[in-house]
Amino acid sequence: MATTVDARGLACPQPVTQTRRAMQQADHVVTLVDNDGAASNVRHMAESAGWRANVTRQGSDLAVELTRPGPGQEARLAGQESAQVPAGPLVLAVSGEKMGRGSAELGQILVRSFFHTLTEVQPRPNRVILFNAGVRLACAGSPVLDDLHALEAEGVEILACGTCLGYLDLKEKLAVGRISNMYEIAESLLNAGRVIHL
Repeated sequence: MATTVDARGLACPQPVTQTRRAMQQADHVVTLVDNDGAASNVRHMAESAGWRANVTRQGSDLAVELTRPGPGQEARLAGQESAQVPAGPLVLAVSGEKMGRGSAELGQILVRSFFHTLTEVQPRPNRVILFNAGVRLACAGSPVLDDLHALEAEGVEILACGTCLGYLDLKEKLAVGRISNMYEIAESLLNAGRVIHL
């Protein structure tokens, strides 16, 4: 019997994250969504995990039916994934308090969505390095503070550039992670298996 995820009316990325949670517990999942973009996002996520996906229309809604791959295919996909992962830690470098260029308001919405989604997906970074205006994200009043606390509780190390905190007069407002220095930041970036810059 299929597990049903009713994601109708939910904003991105909630249909994907709720479906992903259901996929961890079931072999057959049906996600209900109310727009083509959400259906496409759910289907793409499931197919990249090796699941079979079929989208059908049900009145004004869409049903994305997902089926876990068989044992042989699962093993093959696991081998492909491990071959693609470079050795060394995954480091996320964040230099601003918004995501992307253009609208500041949209950039702030996107950075909140990104950090919330980061608590739901794998792999998680081993270390998050915040520098320049990015240190504001780890300070009192940050809209992503709860998500950074959740990541830290799961073993993700949060480093905030001490020079940046001092320059912005924020050292006393640091609310998650720890103060770091350029030596440690440079060493972390140079020894990383992968660095993702946000």
